[in-house]
Amino acid sequence: MTHLFLFLGALLGGLAVALGAFGAHALKTRLTPEKLITFETGVRYHFYHTLALLAVGLAQIALPGAGTLALAGWLFLAGIALFSGSLYWLALGGPRWLGPITPLGGLALIGGWIALAAGAA
Repeated sequence: MTHLFLFLGALLGGLAVALGAFGAHALKTRLTPEKLITFETGVRYHFYHTLALLAVGLAQIALPGAGTLALAGWLFLAGIALFSGSLYWLALGGPRWLGPITPLGGLALIGGWIALAAGAA
């Protein structure tokens, strides 16, 4: 389990870079400025929480008995998928019903930080 979050963090980091480049180059002339900002917000939070996921993996190595670290990792993964994923789809013209999913992803990200703090304590 320890290496799972390092592995997924590495993959998600590469995906964040690819999506950022895609937004900056391929979407710059195809999206409205507002939708481009939405897409870029998704990339930014995706990247921040990829780094947090890597921190969880490293913390699991340093603190192997901290059970809430795994919870933090799963919450960060869910938050990236729900928060950033919904922003990507909304920016690309996805259905408007995805909008209410975004705050749920935000709550998962907040929960991940709380679980990480608890694991570190």
